[in-house]
Parts: sequence; C-alpha cells; structure tokens
Amino acid sequence: MSLWTVLLAAGSGTRLAEASGGVKKQFLAWAGRPLYWHSLAVFAKSPTVAGLVVVFPPDELAQAAAELAGLLERTHPGIPVLTAVGGARRQDSVRNGLAALPREADQVLIHDAARPFVDAALIGRVAEALAAGRQAVIPTLPVTDTIKEVADTTVVATLPRHALAAVQTPQGFDKALLLAAFAQAGEDFTVTDDASLVEHLSQPVFTVPGAPHNMKITNPEDLLRLEAASTRPLPVTGYGYDVHRYADPARPGKQPARSMKLGGYPILGAPEVLAHSDGDVLLHALVDAVLGCVCGGDIGRLFPDSNPDFDNMASGVFLSEALILAKSRGLTITHVDLTIIAQIPKISPHAEAIRVNVAALLGLDKSHVNLKATTEEGLGFTGEKKGIKAVALVTGWRLE
Repeated sequence: MSLWTVLLAAGSGTRLAEASGGVKKQFLAWAGRPLYWHSLAVFAKSPTVAGLVVVFPPDELAQAAAELAGLLERTHPGIPVLTAVGGARRQDSVRNGLAALPREADQVLIHDAARPFVDAALIGRVAEALAAGRQAVIPTLPVTDTIKEVADTTVVATLPRHALAAVQTPQGFDKALLLAAFAQAGEDFTVTDDASLVEHLSQPVFTVPGAPHNMKITNPEDLLRLEAASTRPLPVTGYGYDVHRYADPARPGKQPARSMKLGGYPILGAPEVLAHSDGDVLLHALVDAVLGCVCGGDIGRLFPDSNPDFDNMASGVFLSEALILAKSRGLTITHVDLTIIAQIPKISPHAEAIRVNVAALLGLDKSHVNLKATTEEGLGFTGEKKGIKAVALVTGWRLE
C-alpha cells in the first residue's frame, strides 16, 4: 500500500485576518518558516508517508509554490512534494488534492495545515489503522464540556456527552472509497470534514485517539499559543572527544610539555602532556560537547593551535568562551557525563575534586556532573601509557 498526505493550505482564514495583518494563517511565519511547513515536515518524517500534495489558494498558488520550492531546495524532506490548487470549499480543495496524487497512491491522509502541532505518534495511529484494513479513520478526543443544542437563544436539547467526540486531522482513507464518496455526494452536499462524505455513503468510519495538543489555529487568541510554542526549548545532546600524548622524558624539548590538568584541577606527579594550550584533555572534550549542542563546530575551529595567542592558554578560558556562544544560541545545560580513559595516572584520588571543579566552571550543582574513569586493560595508546583520552556528553535545552 502507498500512503500519501494531502495537506490543506488553501483556506481564507477570515477569522484571523485582522490579527494577522491580512496574512492567511497557513502562511504565517513561525520559527522562520510558514505555518504549513511545520506540518509538512512532520509528515515527511513519518516512515509510512510516501509523498505529499500541498493545496494552496488559487490566488496565491504561484507565489506559494515558488516559496515552497525555495524551502525544498534548502531543506528537502526526502519524499516527493507536489502542489495543487484549492477550491471554493474544503471538499473542493480535497478533491483537487486527490486528483494530484500519483496513480500508485491508494491510501491518503487529509490534514489541515492550520494544525501545526501534529506529531508522529498521531500520524502513526491513523496509518496503522489503515494498514490493518480500516478504510476510513479519524482521530477524536472526548468531549469534556456539556453540549447543548440551541436555537437562537433557547436551549432545544442537551446532548449525551458520552456519545460525543471532537474530531481532528489527519483523517485517513482508502483513496478509492473517498473518491466514491465524492461521486455519491455530488455538488450540493457540503461538509466540514472529510469523514462526513464517507458517512453519507453509509460506510463505517473508525476512530483512534487524538492528541490534545493537536489544536487548530483559528482565532486571534490562538496566535498566543504559536508565540509561546515558538520559544519552547528542545532537548539537545553534545558529544566531545579528545586525546593527548604524554611527553617522552627521553626526548625533552621536542614539543611544549605541560603539567597535567584535568577539569582545571592539577594532577601532581602525573606525566606531562604535549599540547599547544595547557593540554587539559577533559575540558577540551567538554568544550566540543558544549559546541555540539549548538552546532558551533569544534574547539580547533574556535581556538586553532596555529594561533600563538593560545600558547599555554588555560582551557577554562576555552570553556568560558564556548559557554558564552552556547548561551547566545539559547542553550541551558542540565547535565554532564564525563569519562577519562588512562592507564596512568590513577584518577580515583582526584575524581571528586575534578567533578567539583567542572561543576563550578559550568555553573551547575555537582549533582548534575558525573565523572567516570577507566583503563583500556593495557591495550592500545592509553594502555601502553603513551597518552590520555577523555569523552564528554552534555545534555540540555535549547530554544528554537
């Protein structure tokens, strides 16, 4: 089975027109991209989705398609992305989107571009139900408010809440069934969701659990949710690795030999380390891990060993500069896990002091800094006591 998505971005957005300055909601800029792009990106990451058709308003099709082409050129989602022209009604836009699907597409998800918080789990639930043989599937949420039928200002009836459900998208269908539903409905039957067409055909529509956060941007107050979500932190991880050779006492003066420091803490009686800076292998790995959280390159790019200004520079300075850069890019570090790999010196007598010192350099409580040490059982570079290695893993939150 080949599952495609029709992304509806053809609405007029009249209820938001004044608050958005006349910009249709699907084109509102959010986190540097138009709103519809965020749904597109989520669907593209789903392993069940083979391709996408984006339906744009007729009067903005050329401009929107050109913008989409530019986005695809910079960040292609890895699956085919086509465009179609919208219609006067929602179902007209859906029909046009279906017509743009390739012949091999036999299942389809219909999603509102104004629901940018859709996630992979929700898409997966609908897709799994289709794969299991359901021909029409919709996500629903239980109704928590009492719902009354009202005529003018008078209550006509109180509806049984336990039998009601709020409906979301994406809605999933067998394409042939949905096309048959369109043919049966004709031009005079207008619907507000796609499942209604299948119901009109007297075919069963099945449900899967929806997602409360999968809200639709409809009213001006919904823009506040977009604003809040645009600054939500994302979890990030940075990995750092470094290695330094020990100075050979039999060959003095061949390269600068530095007294060993680990995490800014001096290790007395340890082998000297060959390095341009002070040779703190642990802090060098930590700097790379911090930079990794913000895509900041590596320590060699920021502090090249070809620069004489960094000769015997304290590695704490490198870490401080890396932290300033990371903070400017919205990073908050929450935890650090460090590993030292060396046959000599013995790390355990110094472990707590190193841990406390690193925590102070990072401005963290020491309960969020872990330090481990291991040997390589006499094997390889460190096992032969030729040098020392360090690995750092930094986790934190980064604002989008």
